[in-house]
Amino acid sequence: MPGTTPAAVDAPRSDLPELLSELADDLRNVGYTLDGVAELLGESANAALARDQIIPALIATEPHNFTPGAATDRAKAALAVVVRLWLLAVPQSDGDIDAALPRTRTAGLVELGLAVKNDGGAVAAKVDLRPYGWGGVPEEDEAEGVELWVASDLAAHQQPGVLRHDHVLGIGQASTTLVQTTIRRPSKRALDLGTGCGIQAFHLLHHSEHVTATDISERALAFTRFNLLLNADALRLDPADLESRVSLRLGSLLEPVAGETFDLVVSNPPFVITPRTEGEQASDQFTYRDGGLPGDEIVAQLVRTLPDVLAPGGTAQMLGNWEVRAGSAWSERPASWLAQSHTDAQSGNDTQSRTDAWFIQREQVSPEFYAETWLQDASEGRDRELYRNAYGAYLSDFASRDVEAVGFGMIWLRRPADDSREGSTRFEEITYPIEQPIGPHLAAAIERTGWLDAHDLVEAHLVVADDVTEERHQRPGAEHPGVILLRQGAGLRRTNLLSTELAGFVSACDGELSVGQLIGALSALLGGGDDFDDDAFRAGLLSDVANLVRDGFLLPEVTDAD
Repeated sequence: MPGTTPAAVDAPRSDLPELLSELADDLRNVGYTLDGVAELLGESANAALARDQIIPALIATEPHNFTPGAATDRAKAALAVVVRLWLLAVPQSDGDIDAALPRTRTAGLVELGLAVKNDGGAVAAKVDLRPYGWGGVPEEDEAEGVELWVASDLAAHQQPGVLRHDHVLGIGQASTTLVQTTIRRPSKRALDLGTGCGIQAFHLLHHSEHVTATDISERALAFTRFNLLLNADALRLDPADLESRVSLRLGSLLEPVAGETFDLVVSNPPFVITPRTEGEQASDQFTYRDGGLPGDEIVAQLVRTLPDVLAPGGTAQMLGNWEVRAGSAWSERPASWLAQSHTDAQSGNDTQSRTDAWFIQREQVSPEFYAETWLQDASEGRDRELYRNAYGAYLSDFASRDVEAVGFGMIWLRRPADDSREGSTRFEEITYPIEQPIGPHLAAAIERTGWLDAHDLVEAHLVVADDVTEERHQRPGAEHPGVILLRQGAGLRRTNLLSTELAGFVSACDGELSVGQLIGALSALLGGGDDFDDDAFRAGLLSDVANLVRDGFLLPEVTDAD
């Protein structure tokens, strides 16, 4: 990491290990955890706070709610002081802070850069510091969950005015979405590209031997370093030898890791499409969301270049926006990035042409809705003239490229272990609620695709997955159903419309007969006419069955021999 001190970039200090240890002890002792805060606030107020609505939490933590002298209420009152300071950004007295955090005290918070004395003498939060954590990870034999505290800049609902342009984003919907999407497997080297306050790096440390975290912002790296050292015990880090497991690097996109390869790359990049202006400076951009490139080029560039830093068999997962041009399918734009990679391959760099890619569009919005979302995100609506001008700039920028919508979704890339084969691509639109975390289900889908590539489906014996149900709809009095649907209750929760023959196939999948035998039986039952093409029937049904296996509706029967 660059030699700039945290104080010089206005970030919490990470060079005071004893004080950090005392703060961690104080936070733990006062019950400043996810469960502790939830219990203090109550279900409704805690849920409202998750939506950045602070009024119910303010009411729940008012001092008159706690009986003076009662031991239980004293403990709750102490926790309420901490919650009001950092989560609700309400200044507290130094006496209350000293009582709630007796080892760190007000002086320690000020020294660490976490709080400041305001003009009235009260202690005001300088940053957001909140509990974060996750449950045990069964595949890693983690019996217990992980409890952390994460520092970031105060959010829009915690402070007046427009956000600073070098704002360091905290725990948000996008970061948690990527956490839930990432496939967790042991890896030697992982890369968190655009680390922000370090959320992705924290998770990577629990299944990676070494994590490299990069960012274009020195402030972001300073926050990440602070968070790593504050949570050193939970993250299994040696504060005196942080570099043995974590490398923090300053730079844009892949520049800080040029020439290196990784088993896993995750990125929540600054993908927000932002109008460019003549004479624009980097200081004019919100670094946490604006990559400084026109349109969706930041995501396009990453899709084209990430395969260069993947080791054979390595994967990359990221979030992104893409523009949907008038009269075009949403997948046309992402597909063009992969096509450009193939073109690049012809000039000597052929890594991308062998890359597997899977795009899942989760949302598609109009240019107007998109502009409103991101203007509100940075509180730019608080300045009426700024809001009007910025809104108009968004619409003009989209119109200049004939953009009628913007898509958002998840991207998975893999460099195959066998570099001799061409890559495969898949584009899906799934806009309804899915199971979370979705990462394990994505991993299972990728494994099923590998199984199909490695086995003769005709010889396989299949069974219906446990979460699958069938629906049949027919007109009153009709002899046969007009619609037959197969639904998943877990994972991506897909729905598949079945033909009569495919429905018959699925109903017979109990593992007894092979796929070939079932298709043969259906051919004999449904065929026989002069215009019946047996070869086409068998090939079409086999293709449909392969899709059901790929999507997890049907699974290979596991035998003792397997």
